[in-house]
Amino acid sequence: MFTVTAAALLVAMALALFRLYAGPSLYDRVLAANSFGTKTVLMIGVMGFLAGRPDFLDIALLYALLNFIATIAVLKFFRYRTLGDEIEHGKGSGES
Repeated sequence: MFTVTAAALLVAMALALFRLYAGPSLYDRVLAANSFGTKTVLMIGVMGFLAGRPDFLDIALLYALLNFIATIAVLKFFRYRTLGDEIEHGKGSGES
């Protein structure tokens, strides 16, 4: 049962990679990368159970958190063209 699940995940990951390559817009590519990361988390969990090592779930959870943070960072970068909080000089600073 886990072997069939792993095979299905590999097919879904291949389709996500195709969408990542062929996506017409930036947001399609980011969504495909996030989807690939989610499927990777599932694959780590399934492989952990196939190998008899359920402690792989800790690694999968860590990867899920990294995937989420990276997706938010990429979207913020492409929207604001910066990742940090830059102060614009002369606007709202009370200086004349």
